[in-house]
This record gives sequence, C-alpha cells and structure tokens, in this order.
Amino acid sequence: MAIVKMKRLRLLGLLRDREALLADLQRLGCLEIRQPELSGEETAWAGVTRPDLDGLTAARERQEKFTAALDTLKKYAPKKGGLLQPRPALTEGELLDQEVWRRAEKAAEDINAASRQMAAWQARLGKLATQKAALTPWLSLDVPLDTPSTRDVSVTFATIGARFDFDAVAAQVGEVSDLAQLTLAGRDRDAQYFLLVCHRSVEEAVLEVLKEYGFSKAPLRGWTGTAAENCRLLEAESANLEAKLTAARAELAAMGEYRDDLCRASDRVGQEIAREEARGSLLDTACAFLLEGWFPAERQGDLEKLLDGYVCAWEAADPAPEEYPQVPVKLRNNPFTRCLNVVTEMYSLPAYDGIDPNPLMAPFFIVFFGLMMADIGYGLLMIAGALVVLLRTRPREGTRNFMELVLWCGISTTIVGAMTGGFFGDFIPQILKIINPESTFVWFYPPLFTPLDNTVEILLGSLVVGAVQVFTGMTVSVVYKIRNGDFVDALFNEITWWIILAGGALAIFGIGSVAGVPVVLVIGALMLALGGTREAKGFGKLTSLVGLVYNGVTGFFSDILSYMRIMALMLAGSVIAQVFNTLGSAFGNVVAFVIISMIGNLLNLALNLLGCYVHDLRLQCLEYFGRFYKEGGKPFRPLDLQTKYVDILKEET
Repeated sequence: MAIVKMKRLRLLGLLRDREALLADLQRLGCLEIRQPELSGEETAWAGVTRPDLDGLTAARERQEKFTAALDTLKKYAPKKGGLLQPRPALTEGELLDQEVWRRAEKAAEDINAASRQMAAWQARLGKLATQKAALTPWLSLDVPLDTPSTRDVSVTFATIGARFDFDAVAAQVGEVSDLAQLTLAGRDRDAQYFLLVCHRSVEEAVLEVLKEYGFSKAPLRGWTGTAAENCRLLEAESANLEAKLTAARAELAAMGEYRDDLCRASDRVGQEIAREEARGSLLDTACAFLLEGWFPAERQGDLEKLLDGYVCAWEAADPAPEEYPQVPVKLRNNPFTRCLNVVTEMYSLPAYDGIDPNPLMAPFFIVFFGLMMADIGYGLLMIAGALVVLLRTRPREGTRNFMELVLWCGISTTIVGAMTGGFFGDFIPQILKIINPESTFVWFYPPLFTPLDNTVEILLGSLVVGAVQVFTGMTVSVVYKIRNGDFVDALFNEITWWIILAGGALAIFGIGSVAGVPVVLVIGALMLALGGTREAKGFGKLTSLVGLVYNGVTGFFSDILSYMRIMALMLAGSVIAQVFNTLGSAFGNVVAFVIISMIGNLLNLALNLLGCYVHDLRLQCLEYFGRFYKEGGKPFRPLDLQTKYVDILKEET
C-alpha cells in the first residue's frame, strides 16, 4: 500500500524490430513510453528523425468509420438486452480474427453508405417540404405559375401585408383604372398572395398604390404549371423518398447482426492507434530507433524476458530526485483501499516522492460517510446496488473502484444505522401505527444514540473524530518529515503544537504546574516563539510570531469545527426521512404510505449520496490532506490493450 517504485528504460533497437517490439510491449502492458529529450550538440542528433504520423492518421480514420457505423446502428438497430450486461471476453487472437475484420469493414462501408444516402434523401425531403410550403398559398389559383407578361399586359404574382383589407385595396386599384385586376390566391399570418393583371399603360400608377400596402413580387421563378399541379409532383416525389427511407431503415435494422463485428474491429483499431501514438514518441535513424519510458520496478523481470528476444541495447535506472516531477505515479492498494483511488484521482495523485493517502484515508472516509448517512435501509440499498453492478457487469478499474467505494460506504451506513435504529427514518413505527394505532414499536435492542434525541452527544462525537483525523494527519506529516531528514521542521510545525495543546489540557486540570506556572505550556510557547521566528529578522520576528499564533490557533480549531458537518448531515437525513414518512402516514392507508414514503426516501437517498460524498471529500482534501499531502503526481499510463467494447483475456506466453 504505497507508491510503486518506477524505473526509467532507455532502449536502442533495430528499426526492423520496431513494430513487433511495440506490439509485444502492448501485450505486456507495463511500459509508459515518453518522448526522449534531445540534449547536447545539435550535430549529434543530425541523423535522428521523428516517425511520420501517416499510420496514426490512417488508423484514426478507420476508427471513425467504425464509430460512425456503430452510431448509425445505435439509432436504427438498438441493442437488445439489459443495462447491466457484461462485455464479451475475448482472447487477443479472437480480437484480431481476419474474417471478423473483413466482415466488419464491409458492414461499415455498407452502413455508412446507406447513412449518407439517407441523409441526402432527408435533405431532399426537407427541401421539398419548403417548396410545398411556398406553393401552398397559391393552390386555389388555377393559373400557371409561369404565365408570361405580354407587350401590352403585365402579369405579376405578388404579396401585400396580412393586416390590410384586400377588398379595399382592390377597390382602390379599381379607382385608379379599370384596366387592372387583383385576384386573391390565399393568405397566411404574414402576407396575402394575389395575381395582378393590368395594362402596361396603368402599371406604374397601380404599383404606386400597392406600394403603400407592402407590395412585393413573389419568388416563383422556375415553376411551370399551376401550384396544385406542382404540389402533386412534390407529394409524389416525397412519397417515393419516404418509401426509400423506410426500406433503408429496415435494411439498417437488419444489419444489427454485425454490431459485434464492428465492436471488435473498433477495439482492434484502438490498439493500432495506441501503438501508433507510442511510435510517435520514438526517435529514428536510418536503421535504428530510440525508446524511453517508465515501468514499475517489480516488472523488470517480465521486461527483461521480453527484450531478450530482440537484438537491442537497453538500460534500466532509478530516477534521480530532479526527475521525480516527471516520474508517473502508480498506487499499490489492497481490495479495501483501492476504492479510494476515485477520491485521490479526483483531487490529485500524490507526487512520486510523496505518500500514498489511500490507506490513511480509507477508514476515515468510509466511517465518516456511514456516520453522515446513518440508516439501515439506505445502507442496504447501497450494498445491493453495488453488488449488482460488480457481479453482473465485470466493471473496469474506474467503475469497479467507485462501486467498491459505494459497497464499503453502504456497509458502514448499515452498521451506523443499526446503532441509531434508523430504517428509512422511522418507517417501521409509522407503518405499524397505521396498521394498529395502539401499537408501540421497540427495537429488540436499545439504539446507542438517535440523531434527534442525542444531538449534543453526536456533535461532541463529530468533533472528537475530527480531532482524531487532524492529529493523525499531523502524525503522518511528522513521520514523513523525519524520514526525509526535516526533523527541525517537524519539531516546530507539529510537535510544538502537540506540546502546547498537551500543556493547555494539563493546565486546565491543574497538572504539571510548578509554583503556579504551567511548565509544559510555557515550554510549548517558547518553542513556538523560537520556531516561528527563526527565519525572520528584526521587527519581522514579532509579526511572524503573531501571524503564526493567530493562524495556528484559528486554523487548528476551525479545521476541527468543520467536522460538525457530520452531525448536521446525519440530523438532516434523519429529519427529511421522518418528514416524508409523516406525510405518507397522514393518509391513514398502508399503500399510500408506502408509495409516498418510498418516493421521499429515494429522493432523500439520492440527495444524501451526493451531499455525504461531497462533504466527506471536503473533509479529506482540506482538513486532512493539508496536513501531510504532497500532490502533483502524473498518472501511470502504460501502452496496454485498452478496449471499449470487449474485455481481453491476456494469453500466457
């Protein structure tokens, strides 16, 4: 349960072996390849080049092809089955099966071609719908839309504003001349559509009148025949396209049988992409390549066995202290503490020369969560949900760690709930009263404490467990500093405060005083004055001491007071559960009570899951980690067989 020791690998191999070696390193899954840094004279690296990225580009294009096909199938041939179905488990040989690859490539081409064709048809349907909408106002007009004007007569398809009285406008035009006629075709909320036929001699005068009413020529160029005739043609074409789309959807639905092949092919290309990305971090010459990377020291034997099969020169070395910021971090944890990787990675991995916080945090995080939630029913639901996911889906590391954290927190919640006697709040007493108003429910054992009756005791207990965690963090800091040779820093930053607190406690109880002087407290104060001003000069010694005392006292006690949130969340969760139970019992009906109570308790559970997690996380990251944690680690990302749709069963070599 510590940070895994890493070693740097430098390897010089033959160019002809590069692809095979990368494939074997990927199967081994223990080497993170980093780009070598070019240092020294530029002439020394004159013959060195970076590998081209053509292979990476091609692999990504292939993956996009398979991803697009799978997205299309998701829409037209949704996968059948439950949400908690485990991924198929395959050997590497099954993943690389050439027959599956050929089927997947052919299926992807067909699916993507069909998808593109359907997109074109749908775009055409949209255009036809727009054209039909433009023709709709002219349907009642039995005049060809391409009717031309003559030398003496002007024919114009036009519009005016919808708010005007068309009959009045037509009458006004008639007053100008009886050689003009307006024929209304249709109207909508935006405009009125009409045909204007007039003699050329009066056209200008008529248009002058119509301009007052928002006159505008209608955009009907390109149409031949009447609007009704054109609409019938558009409807026929739309029906034809809809039939084609229906057939294409059915064809795509039938291609759902190729989903597994496409998933395998996508994961196979994913391995190619990983190797190509790693290849891009190498340096090449005309006949050799240079590789650098990091690997766990415990895997050196496996790496040696692999490299013995290649003609190459390599060395493995421990990182120098100045290299620590670049060394990737991998945590070694047991099944109990690895679930806290979720919390650690969310905050920040520890630095390579730091401390693995998971073993130090696991008991506190899990116990604090149980204290905040504190209900048997909620705990059992958490346990059941976590076990279902863990046992049915074979989750990968991230999801597995999270669900294991839910499981452990569920167990803690159940245990604390048993101490308080809470089962969905006061669900059992309430339902028994509905069944028999005279009934009195008593647990077969007396609860150790209840949130509503022992609020003060719970508050004091929260402060006590907070003080325990704060002192634990200080102890870890002292051990870490002493191990690294910083005893003076540990003495004046942590041990001094222990002496002051111990001296204060002894003085309160009248112990350890000589002639009325609290000796231990005085010694602590002198150490604080010495340590807090040892690096300051002149007047700065006074300001440094005042700041140290103020920040130390307020910071220490404010950190402990932060643990009051444990009591607050326990009390809030219990009260909310009882409120919903009371609302349900108001109906006096068992069915109504169960429905309302369960809905309310599920909402309360969801709220508490988020609230308890966030506040528990805050206690760890701020009040606890601030005492000893050195952050800034980079996660270890080895070249490995990483898949999305299937699990790889690594074969023994």
